[in-house]
Amino acid sequence: MSNPLVIDAVPGTSYADITREFEAPVEALFRAHADPALFAQWIGPGEERTEITHWDFRTGGGYRFVQRDGSGEYAFRGVFHTVRENELIIQTFEFEGWPDEVSMDVIRFESLPGGRSRLADHSVFPTVEVLENMVAEGMERGMREGYEKLDAMLAQAV
Repeated sequence: MSNPLVIDAVPGTSYADITREFEAPVEALFRAHADPALFAQWIGPGEERTEITHWDFRTGGGYRFVQRDGSGEYAFRGVFHTVRENELIIQTFEFEGWPDEVSMDVIRFESLPGGRSRLADHSVFPTVEVLENMVAEGMERGMREGYEKLDAMLAQAV
């Protein structure tokens, strides 16, 4: 059984607080976000294949990736505003299918006892409607399935 994904999105607000614990040390969790080959293995729903088309993981860098499934192709891009190893990523996130609707994510990596870790993401969207659209389009499913793939990947690395 995997750890629960908690998405706290208060109706009428344009932000969501997302938390998830992992049975792996914070260094492994951070590396899975920093290394493009690892990131491509777990990001998104189970059936999607991810291709990294740009990856400059550093403060001031950026990224772009494309996900494909039987229904089509979905591209995402953003800027890494701040990167502090094993501690923090502040980044933008934009689905290219909804241009100009950019969210800001503050992702914190926390060490827990027993070699475990917690990811805490505060995502701020430009409007209430954008957050509601993300939720309606399957944000929870995509994150949950992606983190389940991440669990499996982290378990193999330990």
